[in-house]
Amino acid sequence: MSEKSAVSEQNNGTGTPHWRDYLALTKPGVVMLLMVTAVAGMFLATDPPGMVPLSTFIPAFAGLYLAMMASAAINQIMDQKIDAIMKRTEKRPLVAGKLSPKAAITFAVALALASMAMLYFLVNPLTAGLTLFGFVGYAFVYTLYLKRATPQNIVIGGIAGAIPPLLGWTAVTNELHPYAWLLVLIIFVWTPPHFWALAIHRADEYAKADVPMLPVTHGIPFTRESVLYYTILLFICSLLPYLTGMSGLIYLVSAVILSGIFLVHAVRLRFSKDPKLPMKTFGYSIVYLFVLFTALLVDHYIPVHPGSF
Repeated sequence: MSEKSAVSEQNNGTGTPHWRDYLALTKPGVVMLLMVTAVAGMFLATDPPGMVPLSTFIPAFAGLYLAMMASAAINQIMDQKIDAIMKRTEKRPLVAGKLSPKAAITFAVALALASMAMLYFLVNPLTAGLTLFGFVGYAFVYTLYLKRATPQNIVIGGIAGAIPPLLGWTAVTNELHPYAWLLVLIIFVWTPPHFWALAIHRADEYAKADVPMLPVTHGIPFTRESVLYYTILLFICSLLPYLTGMSGLIYLVSAVILSGIFLVHAVRLRFSKDPKLPMKTFGYSIVYLFVLFTALLVDHYIPVHPGSF
């Protein structure tokens, strides 16, 4: 028996894929973070602040979750060759032979179809259409073209990954509200410093895989500077919910503290050669987004404004 065959048959000794292999195909950690922003969008859309009706919340949550899982699965299907070269992704189920491409494609298509049906018929066509836009943008435009075409791949393609809060908002209101676009803007600007910090740490692997990430094409010093500049821009953008009247002082204080810590990470990354800093910055960026959107929710339900004192 070949080594590849042995690997593909390691699951329960039968060769049958384990449910954990299908779960790993969907990048559950990434999807969970995106769903936090989508759920935040749902609850932030309530005016006055209240509970999202379960008749909306349940199908919207399930439909968006399935769509994001499908996008992640398609991404892994398209990226098998790259994933096999990079240490970070060499144990993914398709690369390791735990799932066949046919099984993965069938699974991804089923998720996508179930998602679209649920969102279109049980939520609203606007949310279904926007979700389809995000799905195609990430799973195909970014993965198949942008990722391999330009070092600005993560910037241009970032809009697809930034729309979950907009999807959550439209699921509740069936409208494209300016406040929802503010949330999209924050994630859009957050994406480059978040991902480029990881790309710095994995620059050699991206070079080996012939993927034109910024540290590969423009060098690590330039990428460090870019992380800093985008973090400064993120600091400014994070203040917009307060400046536009969307949120109050709880959010403002949280945004200043969180963005200030992010800026400290970016400054240290720019001027220090400590090899641990890229991953520390990457790790904090995940915490940053989660806590920032949590602060938005807390502020939405416990509003504190200057006139309150």
